[in-house]
Amino acid sequence: MPQQIAVVTGAGSGVGRAVAVELAAAGWLPVLAGRRAEPLHGTARLCGAPADVVPTDVTDPAAVDALFATTSERHGRVDLLFNNAGSFGPAVPVEELEVEAWRAVVDLNLTGAFLCARAAFRQMKVQDPQGGRIINNGSISAHVPRPHSIAYTATKHAITGLTKSLSLDGRSHRIACGQIDIGNAATDMTAAMSAGVRQADGRIAPEPTMDVADVARTVRHMAALPLEANVQFATVMATAMPYIGRG
Repeated sequence: MPQQIAVVTGAGSGVGRAVAVELAAAGWLPVLAGRRAEPLHGTARLCGAPADVVPTDVTDPAAVDALFATTSERHGRVDLLFNNAGSFGPAVPVEELEVEAWRAVVDLNLTGAFLCARAAFRQMKVQDPQGGRIINNGSISAHVPRPHSIAYTATKHAITGLTKSLSLDGRSHRIACGQIDIGNAATDMTAAMSAGVRQADGRIAPEPTMDVADVARTVRHMAALPLEANVQFATVMATAMPYIGRG
């Protein structure tokens, strides 16, 4: 079989980097997208196999279109989009959240995911053979919020709607769409959890984390399925994190 092509956004660190490395190890060719070239080249080196670096601001429609046009020109198709780029935003009470900060989180987490999905749809519909897969990075926050996370939580709930709509609209074009909701994967974004984070009752308490490689392996499994099968929603979390239960 020809090598499969995977566009990974937010590929310069964290979950995006881990997924790109895992996909490369499984024989995919990752196209690494993110705002800064240097971290993307670092991910490419970790892949230990061919990987394309395409610096991209996913909030910019023209940049996103250029990312997918470049991928199509170089490789002829897109088999997978891992829609991963995102930001938590300021962890402040809702009454203190500036509108500019709200818009920045929405632009990156939601509009960026839409722009990438739209561009992927356009390519996947016309390529031969037709079709492909989109995996959206949701969050445990798509189910239960953390204190002081209104912008992030709202966008992750919206990602679930995006996933469902993409799944429906993609059926007749062999485009599958699923979502992975991640809880406490050990990355730079979650580094503070071992020292303590705010809980629902106001306490500051440390939380368990899990190896981000376990997230990457889950994404690889979702990506490897034939297009006739789909993991619609997957939740991967640190076993002992305070998610199941009260308080």
